[in-house]
Amino acid sequence: GAGNSGKSGRNTSDANGVMTMGWGLLVLGVVLWTAAHVFKRVAPDRRAAMGAAGRGPISVAIFVSLALMILGYRMADGAFFWGRSPALVGINNLLMLVAVYLFAASGMKTAITARIRHPQLSAVKAWALAHLLVNGDTPSFVLFGGLLAWAVFEVILINKQTEWARPAGPFPARKEAIAVVATLVVYGVIGGIHGALGYSAFGG
Repeated sequence: GAGNSGKSGRNTSDANGVMTMGWGLLVLGVVLWTAAHVFKRVAPDRRAAMGAAGRGPISVAIFVSLALMILGYRMADGAFFWGRSPALVGINNLLMLVAVYLFAASGMKTAITARIRHPQLSAVKAWALAHLLVNGDTPSFVLFGGLLAWAVFEVILINKQTEWARPAGPFPARKEAIAVVATLVVYGVIGGIHGALGYSAFGG
């Protein structure tokens, strides 16, 4: 009995240690991601002084931040407030479709880029909100809420510092068609990857 109690205590201690490490990695990842992206906005002179040589360290920081967020999110645990429901999953799917389309439209420079100044950051906002709707736990609040806050902050900084040169077109229908097809293909791939990892992207 004493031996089992001691083993149980060690297991609990180990689990708490893993969870604590997960939270540290997750928060560090979100902070590093934000810092790497806003660096040139909050310290433009220092970034300019780094020149092209600064791209390498910043790219490494972004890659490391992604690894930290993924690993930390898988390890962290916390309070649970809500989960999936058919209605929330439906809204999630719609927001994800919008997010993928905005990325595709940004790449193809379709007509919507003349109406939305930051299509990629808007896509991040839609993606983050979509995941918050179906993941009502504290690690998800930090990960998806943190990236949503970063996207909002980035938009505010850019809008304050630069004028928008609104695209004037033309916007060929061919590019719009390519963006739509690419959206559907990528959306399907994302759903397939989620399913392969054990996370159903569709249904309640």
